[in-house]
Amino acid sequence: MYHQPVLKNRRTLLERAEKFISEIYFTDCNLRGRLYGDACPLESISSSLSQQRIPFLEAVKQNFEPYQVGDTFGPTWWTCWFKVSLRIPDSWRGKQVHLSWESDGEAMVWRDEQPVQGLTKEGEKTSYILTECLKDDEPHSLSSVSFSISLYVELACNSLFGAGQGSMIAAPDPDRKYSVQKAELVVFKSDVRELLTDLEMLVDMVKLLGEGEQRGYQALFTANEMVNLCEPTNPSSFPAARSLAQKFFSQRNGESQHTVHAMGHCHIDSAWLWPYEETIRKCARSWVTVIRLMEKNPHMVFTCSQAQQFDWVKSWYPGLFSQIQHFVKKGQFIPVGGTWVEMDGNLPSGESMVRQFLEGQRFFKKEFGNYCKEFWLPDTFGYSAQLPQLMQSSGITRFLTQKLSWNLVNTFPHNTFFWEGLDGSQVLTHFPPGNSYEMKGKVEDLVNTVKNNKDKGRANHSAALFGFGDGGGGPTQLMLDRLDRVQDTDGLPRVQMSSPNRLFSELEADSSLLCTWTGELFLELHNGTYTTQAQIKLGNRQCETLLHDVEVASSLALCLDKTFQYPSEPLQILWRLLRVSYSDSTATSVAVLNTLPWERTEVLPLTGGAPDHHQPCLGTIADYTVENETVLSLSLCSREAISHGCSGNQFVLFDDVPLYWDAWDVMDYHLQTRKPVVEVVSPVQIASPGGLRGSVTFTLRISDKSTITQEIILDAMCPYIKFNTQVEWFESHKFLKVEFPVRVRSPNATYEIQFGHLQRPTHRNTSWDWARFEVPITSFIQFVGHKWADLSEHVGSALRAPKSPDANADMGSHQFTYAVMPHTGTFQEASVIQWAYNLNNPLRLIDHAPGSHIVAWSAFSVSAAAVILETVKQAEDRKDGLVVRLYESHGSSVSVYLTAGFPITEAWHCDLLERVDPSRPAPITASGISISFSPFQIVSLLLYLK
Repeated sequence: MYHQPVLKNRRTLLERAEKFISEIYFTDCNLRGRLYGDACPLESISSSLSQQRIPFLEAVKQNFEPYQVGDTFGPTWWTCWFKVSLRIPDSWRGKQVHLSWESDGEAMVWRDEQPVQGLTKEGEKTSYILTECLKDDEPHSLSSVSFSISLYVELACNSLFGAGQGSMIAAPDPDRKYSVQKAELVVFKSDVRELLTDLEMLVDMVKLLGEGEQRGYQALFTANEMVNLCEPTNPSSFPAARSLAQKFFSQRNGESQHTVHAMGHCHIDSAWLWPYEETIRKCARSWVTVIRLMEKNPHMVFTCSQAQQFDWVKSWYPGLFSQIQHFVKKGQFIPVGGTWVEMDGNLPSGESMVRQFLEGQRFFKKEFGNYCKEFWLPDTFGYSAQLPQLMQSSGITRFLTQKLSWNLVNTFPHNTFFWEGLDGSQVLTHFPPGNSYEMKGKVEDLVNTVKNNKDKGRANHSAALFGFGDGGGGPTQLMLDRLDRVQDTDGLPRVQMSSPNRLFSELEADSSLLCTWTGELFLELHNGTYTTQAQIKLGNRQCETLLHDVEVASSLALCLDKTFQYPSEPLQILWRLLRVSYSDSTATSVAVLNTLPWERTEVLPLTGGAPDHHQPCLGTIADYTVENETVLSLSLCSREAISHGCSGNQFVLFDDVPLYWDAWDVMDYHLQTRKPVVEVVSPVQIASPGGLRGSVTFTLRISDKSTITQEIILDAMCPYIKFNTQVEWFESHKFLKVEFPVRVRSPNATYEIQFGHLQRPTHRNTSWDWARFEVPITSFIQFVGHKWADLSEHVGSALRAPKSPDANADMGSHQFTYAVMPHTGTFQEASVIQWAYNLNNPLRLIDHAPGSHIVAWSAFSVSAAAVILETVKQAEDRKDGLVVRLYESHGSSVSVYLTAGFPITEAWHCDLLERVDPSRPAPITASGISISFSPFQIVSLLLYLK
């Protein structure tokens, strides 16, 4: 075809190509407007509305009424089932035919009583392929005059991201109505789609490579020539245009080019802006769509984490789960992560984190035949320094996450590195440089993957996780087509469909130049999440403690009576129940509390490592003075702890209006809005005059809606002062804190984390220091943070009052306890850890039967205060075995003896999955079981009972 040579005007050529594939402009004559051919209406469509999420076989028995496209239904969180009858016109033989469906809400297509396709407009899934090419001899021919097919569409009355009123993270609109905007049969023109994808990738290369790149200009002129050749109304012109694109894309890279490992992904928050029952359907909608894509694209690889979500699908959609197992065996559907859910990386107790790996890895091994090799946690708000050790002891040496790219102040300096934990354990860690776990396979994703890589020259491989996420959805055929175009195209990195194992194997093979990051991975954003929803955190911490105590009590009962039936199955269910959404977790906490089998044992479980209550030095008991409802003096051995001219236990109120993420974020500027709470409702009065307990009480007014009532307690022989606190909290965008300005000059404060402690700065010398103005522990606040922080900072968080996405977050009554313990010497010498255990894990008295004889008995003891006996439980696979878990808490190397008050035949070291190390028996001596610890080491032992 002859035409005049074009001018070298980049803008006009680029915009010409953009308009040729635009969804908005010139669709009457451009290529995009030819994507669909003939259309015909459905034979019939009827609907049935349900307030509940009901199974398919129950849904099809409901009363269905005629439905007209455009009619509304709802409200939010209801489900509307549609029965669709259709017949394909006889004239459509040889064509690809889709059910075109555009609606509000998230939909699932059911065919032959099985889920077959997810449909979500926000996830770019608006059609279900009825046939790739309608043939005369096709089984159950859809074109037969006498044959009509019926489909069902299950439509959830919520969007991909819930039902926020006016904003995604706003409180849900309970009265929102939904509708179907389009429901018809259409002919889909795959040759148009292929050409559109070619042009889209070329146009994006022009824009992303910029004016200074020769390859970008080559893409520009190629796209322009394709537009010249292509006549949208004449499909015979398409092959010539496509051949130009294929020639361009087939021009290959050099050997040094970066390799992007593309993996399909579908991040689904188990609990975010929707009830977790909806999460179950999100999993099914997303994963069945993935199965359809795998059937069509044998090279496709999809990574999927969270054992809980697999378990939900297994229970609710057994046919789909069988298909998943089939594609797992083929190596396309790859379970990753190794944990029960993608949990928070800071707040759960150490043992709760252990159970994440134990339950997750055992599930993956049972259902899919393998343990996971990598920990997969793309979307959490910080990472404990003990996670590397927990990974290593769970059979995991690799870690993938992404969230630190969200840092508000500082840019994290690595993408591929070794992360070293508190005890020195190292795991190979990768942050996808594209800074997303829901890429779309676009040129921008690939360019950013190379541009943002902070380890250029050290690591030449990166991950690109593509697919709609957070609310589910997953990959699309278009994303796969985009990536296929540029597998090895000059100007872009190499792209290969890959797996986590292949990526990390490449990184391991060339890891000698990688840097190491030591300590916690701190996210400089979403720091308000560790205060928001305090009742949820209270319930979770209580349940963790109660489950721990039940396991100890049941284990000791088993030691005393071999016929005792250890409640292993109920305990497993209850541990798993802790992983639920905000909207359901209060009920779950109650369920856990009511289900615990206290009546089954008559033992008194003791917490490990408690100090000797009978040998206190009276000189180490604190003295305090309360005046004007604050602590004016707090002294130990005549040394004053409160800063001169200041008051301790000062409640203060701050404004709390973040930039966007209401319930998630606390901004540094809130510190400039400090207002002390000083209005007295009930002044200080003595509640207990002394003796074994002395205490005073008072009530303060926060506002006309909110009050604080507190009892300050000093018990005999107890080195800390307790503050039993009740807050009636009905504020809006306020932050309540309590201050203890102290006479301590220290550059760091020490905070408990899982199985250990670490230091964080008290100064603000650098931007990295300043970014930690809120950290995930709140001094001694019971059940909200961990157990303790050595008192070197002056303020702790108590309550927040965000309004999105939960308009009633934290409104109501709160009861909590915190404590202050002045001490001399180091916190190790002062037994701070043991006293914190006493505060957080009070002794639990279990009544014996009337007339029974009580015999003093010590089940376990440890010979050194540095080692804490944290867990005692029945072994997973041996009814005559106990697992005991201990850790070194001081940061020292120490050898100890563990003695037991019952006979043990053998003792073996095991990992967190309770796999025995045959090379490491634990010697049983006359002094007890001999164990050596390095600093902050976690040791698990499997004990065989006699």
